[in-house]
Amino acid sequence: MIDYAFNWVQALSSVFVFAIGLLILAIIVMFIVDITQTKHTVRRNFPVVGRFRYVFEHMGEFFRQYFFAQDREEMPFNRAQRSWVYQAAKGVDSTVAFGSTLSLARPGTAIFVNCPYPKLEEDASETKPMLIGPYAKKPYYAKSIVNVSAMSFGALSKPAVLALSNGSRMAGNWMNTGEGGISPWHLEGGGDLIFQIGTAKYGARDNDGNLSDEKLREAGEIEQVKMIELKLSQGAKPGKGGILPAEKVTKEIADIRGIKVGEASISPNRHPEINSAADLLDTLNRIRDVSGLPVGFKSVIGAYGWLDELFEEINQRGIESAPDFITVDSGDGGTGAAPMSLIDHVGLPIKESLPLVVDMLCRHGLRDRIRVIASGKLINPSEAAAALCIGADFVNTARGFMLALGCIQALQCNKNTCPTGITTHSRRLQRGLVPEDKAKRVQRYSETMRKEIGIIAHSCGVSEPRELRRFHCRVVQDDGRSKPLDELYPNVSSAQ
Repeated sequence: MIDYAFNWVQALSSVFVFAIGLLILAIIVMFIVDITQTKHTVRRNFPVVGRFRYVFEHMGEFFRQYFFAQDREEMPFNRAQRSWVYQAAKGVDSTVAFGSTLSLARPGTAIFVNCPYPKLEEDASETKPMLIGPYAKKPYYAKSIVNVSAMSFGALSKPAVLALSNGSRMAGNWMNTGEGGISPWHLEGGGDLIFQIGTAKYGARDNDGNLSDEKLREAGEIEQVKMIELKLSQGAKPGKGGILPAEKVTKEIADIRGIKVGEASISPNRHPEINSAADLLDTLNRIRDVSGLPVGFKSVIGAYGWLDELFEEINQRGIESAPDFITVDSGDGGTGAAPMSLIDHVGLPIKESLPLVVDMLCRHGLRDRIRVIASGKLINPSEAAAALCIGADFVNTARGFMLALGCIQALQCNKNTCPTGITTHSRRLQRGLVPEDKAKRVQRYSETMRKEIGIIAHSCGVSEPRELRRFHCRVVQDDGRSKPLDELYPNVSSAQ
């Protein structure tokens, strides 16, 4: 027995010595490589040791949110915002104690004006379904004020799409397909779908890449597809088309989109055939007439004179020619891969662009005809309620639902390395995302968002969220004092 143990010790010692030898050899090789290469100054001046800079730089993304950042410090979403989503999705108590950690003196903070006689909970009814597309053959009565924003199969994994679609069905909200076309996983979940047509027209194009009437008719015959959205631009990259990295273009995704496997999917930066307000209306009406579905468009707002031209063209043609909805996307980024210059510096944020669009619709007499959908970092009830006060009819969120799926804000969405399996096509990483379990979290997040938006509405003295008006919300200014939204944005009709 002693001899057996002695032999094991000898074997382990030999392995240890061999491993140490390999490590020393590796260090020598790295030292020679570093000191002779000319591309990296730090590694040339500090061979081997300089390599740790890149390791620490990479790991910093993951450790900051756990060890260094305060609850309200991080971007794009801080720990307090994410924690609320996680708690809502899990169905656990989301109440807090000992006072707010949010600085109510910070410029831009929304403060809702509570009523001395708030609505009793038992007096409040659910938000009524809203009609979209009264002139379409198949108008849509949308049930939920909170819905899943555009995320394509490709950008998202199969289990993520399944969970979102199934959870949306259970919660009664819609799910936007994103510009990657309608996948089997969108349909399998059973939820209502908004079919988005991007500049590459995936899922709606012919062999030459042009918009196909045949594909539009096919989409209109799918029971789950309730509306079609023409994407002009998105918050992550205004003025640039969709970007799906080559490593995420699998055979399945390539077949759905009609592109080559393993090649980056780069959409044009705009629809080549749309050069004016007239062209845009022609395209929207063609899509509605052929598919029979309500149709609208999504855009980030920067320049806005084109909206005046569009609304004037609508009034000349007749109100039935109008888009059935406009999705106003915020210019401060989103889930998609994009150049930092566009994410950071192009397009107006939703707090500025949303009232601008609503007021323009009012001035042209089109507010009751065209529904307004707000999208952009509206992951918590307060942000969503503020958008409804400004004049939105619906709120879309992508990252809110990603967090509900279990996203940890690892900032790996543009790669194939998402640790939670949401934005990767690695089977190993997808294994951790169980669609049946996550669908329940999607449902609970959607329902809790609606419930707490309703609580804010009741506190303000109205029966349901769409009765919120601009005077119900104040925004903190640079001097620390707040002003009501109707004073900051007064050019609006009494209907708003």
